[in-house]
Amino acid sequence: MAHPHDYKMVIVVRTDLGMSVGKMVAQACHAAVMASEKSKKTKTKHWRRWNDTGGKKVALEAESLEELEALAYKAEELDITNVLIQDAGHTEVPPGTVTCLGLGPDQAMKIDRVTGDLPLLK
Repeated sequence: MAHPHDYKMVIVVRTDLGMSVGKMVAQACHAAVMASEKSKKTKTKHWRRWNDTGGKKVALEAESLEELEALAYKAEELDITNVLIQDAGHTEVPPGTVTCLGLGPDQAMKIDRVTGDLPLLK
């Protein structure tokens, strides 16, 4: 059970696109950087607490664009920073393909309300 003072960022990666491990890592990095930058500007207190406590990140998987969009919608309802990452399409997927979702950083308990049922990325 997460503690109210625990903070984390979650990256949810689509597994239905057949991306290579390297491609998934690159997309997850885009999500982490963009979510961090957005949060630092809009939710500075959460960002600072997360950063000061080690910047925990968790990678989870989703099976479709619809699942990612539903997660983003739920995050928006809970006022959790979220960014959907669209690929430029230079390598493995068509331009504009949504590859992953960055959530937070925010309170772990709050983020778990959005992603608590998802499996770890393998």
